[in-house]
Amino acid sequence: MGLAFMIIIFLIGFIGSFISGMLGIGGAIINYPMLLYIPPLFGLAAFTAHEVSAISAVQVLFATISGVWAYRKGGYLNKILIGYMGVSILIGSLVGGFGSKLMSESGINVIYGVLALLAAVMMFIPKKGMDGIPPAQVKFNKWLAAVLALIVGLGAGIVGAGGAFLLVPIMLVVLKIPTRMTIASSLAITFISSIGGTIGKITTGQVDYGTAFIMVIASLIASPLGAIAGKKVKTKVLQGILAGLIIATAAKIWIDIF
Repeated sequence: MGLAFMIIIFLIGFIGSFISGMLGIGGAIINYPMLLYIPPLFGLAAFTAHEVSAISAVQVLFATISGVWAYRKGGYLNKILIGYMGVSILIGSLVGGFGSKLMSESGINVIYGVLALLAAVMMFIPKKGMDGIPPAQVKFNKWLAAVLALIVGLGAGIVGAGGAFLLVPIMLVVLKIPTRMTIASSLAITFISSIGGTIGKITTGQVDYGTAFIMVIASLIASPLGAIAGKKVKTKVLQGILAGLIIATAAKIWIDIF
């Protein structure tokens, strides 16, 4: 593992995790395409889709821990929401993480492309103004939340994501949770989800540990910095950044598939 390789992997992890901490996502939606496409641009070895999804799963696990820690005060972590969606997404991500071993490279990329496209579409559905509601008065459909989390977990487990890039628009649009509570709670749910995905990837031997270690170090530094930045930025700006990233990523994946 050369120095140039280590620096590039660290930068990928740092950028992905900073943005993830800011937006309340695990970062796989950003890191997946960066790991897939950036190393070959510098003449370095290309990762397979299996390796990228496994490295992303481990990185997301650590990025979300530090993100949740940054949001622990302020009443934005909704424990009931985290309980219902967390259990469902853990089951889904375990199944997806194990099942990904049986899938082809292009199959994993297609699942990623579908998830990114869905997330991009959902980001543009108009949201009712929920941001003025005090945290204690937020209400939502618990069983709908659980079913949607199970479905997200399956897809997220396959591509090594925590699923927050889908959870965030689902929580904003379908469950009508205020933005700051969505960002904080989705990090906690994504952490639970990434446990399942990571176990599935490790036990089926898909993880490149050296690269994963560099990504984890980068995420532990960058994710809390992103969370601090996220508290200072307007929610409309945060949603715009997330939508732009997801659309660019989905476009690149689909161009490659076809």
